[in-house]
Amino acid sequence: MKINNADPVLCARDESLALVTINRADRLNTLDLATIQELTRIFSELRRDPAVRSVILTGSGAEAFSAGAELTELAGLTAEEARGYAQAGQTLTALVEDLGKPVIAAIGGLASGGGCELAMACTWRIATAAAKFALPEAKLGLMPGFGGSTRLPRLIGKAAALEMILTGEPIAAEDAARLGLIDRVVGDRDQLAAASQELARQIGRNAPLAVKYALEAVNHGSEKKMVEGLRLESALFSLCFATKDVREGIAAFLEKRHPNFEGK
Repeated sequence: MKINNADPVLCARDESLALVTINRADRLNTLDLATIQELTRIFSELRRDPAVRSVILTGSGAEAFSAGAELTELAGLTAEEARGYAQAGQTLTALVEDLGKPVIAAIGGLASGGGCELAMACTWRIATAAAKFALPEAKLGLMPGFGGSTRLPRLIGKAAALEMILTGEPIAAEDAARLGLIDRVVGDRDQLAAASQELARQIGRNAPLAVKYALEAVNHGSEKKMVEGLRLESALFSLCFATKDVREGIAAFLEKRHPNFEGK
């Protein structure tokens, strides 16, 4: 993929790992429509690329992962145009959530509004101690539009989600971890990069299709009744046995060697 440092989104590859960076540090990595569309295009490519087994999503600069919507763009929208903007954001967050590959949000600063909602769609969220999280839309006469009103209660519970949404007040990384909004807090940005890459590479060593099916089972099975979730799990478990990788994985274990998974 061609990289231009002026692009709103950068994508770099390192073997099976893709690093996606929102590249608008001068605007606190805000998500204007062009940036949302570029993120959607890049994640669509990563979804189709069998060589990519895990993704890290981060923001450029030291201040923000993403401060959310570009308010200068929102200011002139009609109600119908606002619906299209929200739907574009929801398309992106749904794509990230159902990529079929783990996406790790590496959060080194503010994650606010749509930026916080984008982080929620990721498989895991790792943040520095200085990071802050907010859904401040109510302060602007708005409400979350990229899935935050649905995902946040599932992550931290209804009462805590409503407090964040209705007050609009930011919370610190330590509090976000206590609530379950983020999964790990590290000291600084160097530790953030190291922790994110280590987690991504651990997963990247496993069978890609097994990872994909497990993600599907958890993401969709947990939303169903128990009997339906178990039915989905058994169906996906059986699909593993249609792959070459399951034979390789079992053989490697019995032969006491490292497996060579091909994603087939």
